Amino acid sequence: MIFPIIVAYIYKEVLIAKVFFFTMVFNLCVSFILIFLFRKIKKNYLSSADGMFLVSIGWIVISLVSALPYTLSGVVNSFTDAFFESISGYTTTGATIFTAVEHLPKSILFWRSLTHWLGGMGIVVLTVAIFPLLGIGGMQLIKAEAPGPSVDKISPRITTTAKYLWYIYIALTVAEVLLLMVGGMNFFDALNHSFATLATGGFSVKNESFLSYKNPYYEWVVAIFMILAGMNFTLHYKLFLGRFEILKKDSEWKFYVALIGLYTFIIGVDLYKSLGLSFHDSIRSAFFQVATIITTTGFASADYEKWSAFSQVLLFALMFVGGCSGSTGGGIKVVRVLTLLKQAINEMKYLVHPRGVFVLKINGESVRKNTVYAISGFFFLYMLTNLFIIIIISISGVDLITAVTASLACVGNIGPGFGAVGPMDNYSSFSDFAKWTLSFGMLLGRLEIYTFLIIITPYYWKK
Repeated sequence: MIFPIIVAYIYKEVLIAKVFFFTMVFNLCVSFILIFLFRKIKKNYLSSADGMFLVSIGWIVISLVSALPYTLSGVVNSFTDAFFESISGYTTTGATIFTAVEHLPKSILFWRSLTHWLGGMGIVVLTVAIFPLLGIGGMQLIKAEAPGPSVDKISPRITTTAKYLWYIYIALTVAEVLLLMVGGMNFFDALNHSFATLATGGFSVKNESFLSYKNPYYEWVVAIFMILAGMNFTLHYKLFLGRFEILKKDSEWKFYVALIGLYTFIIGVDLYKSLGLSFHDSIRSAFFQVATIITTTGFASADYEKWSAFSQVLLFALMFVGGCSGSTGGGIKVVRVLTLLKQAINEMKYLVHPRGVFVLKINGESVRKNTVYAISGFFFLYMLTNLFIIIIISISGVDLITAVTASLACVGNIGPGFGAVGPMDNYSSFSDFAKWTLSFGMLLGRLEIYTFLIIITPYYWKK
């Protein structure tokens, strides 16, 4: 809360500075009360079940508290809208209820971006460096929150791993800020957009996102950093150590790059033919939108709803993919899609050669059957969750395209979709009931479905 207060005073928003100060004091009071109530509980080990519970409750509580600045400052009229914006920030979804962000106070804009940035790497990852001081291990929290099917520990100590991840995260953020400023963007805009980019969030300080700037340089820089944010942060660390050969061995990275390249080329050619743009502009627009959808960032450099149906369908398909495991991106994750694709190919081979032995390999190593089963189960729950949310929000009267893509955009933490939630639209027209439902979807997507659903099952509460 310190940084929003500083920003508020810089831009002479004294009343809002007081709001942030009150929120900070309120947050500290709640924290001290919880510490006092549970001071007698001593536990030096957290089970996976404990980690899932703490992560889920942690995301809900931090989103509730962080909604206060929106309501107390008067920028929103209801707590529903405030919570929607807050959880959209922390889950890096980027779905917004604001119709004109350029009219918002600077400190509120900064607060939106900051919730993105903190949520990007994960509130829980940040706090695991503090847990050892309390005599509590942090690996269970990382497993529950980490955006992917597995967690690679950079260091034998989880606290050291968390610190390295944050060093990389901060370094990439600073690099993007500097590059955007070199291109002429002011510091405030560069900082906010860098926060949103590295978090793969999508909150912009402009009503029309990057379409407002009409600057190709900004688009290239942001698109590249979106792709970097969407790759596994373990790879960033290994590349920092000079292990460049890792890129040749990593199946997920190669598939990720191949998808981006293929989709960019196909959509670029379609834009060149259908819209009459120059080939360079066609490729740039295609590259930016492919990057922003596959990494679940949600920025926009063009109104893709004006593109051909063919290009829109391709972008729609990318909404099912997401970033790499171990990245700040949402969605199903590239490695899961790759695993299911390879398993489907193997199943077809079995039909032709029933006695054949076909091994599914990722990164040159065999994938166990139980891992494939777990991924299949996750995919089923992911699609079932979307179907449930689509049915629920359709009750409020939205059209089919809007209902489907709003659900995919929120559960996949993408932000914009099609129809009434297109790249130039927002979620303000939804009913309060639909907003709470979509907020629930954002949380499920960010915590990878299992983490939250498990704690609401009867089995979880049995001894």
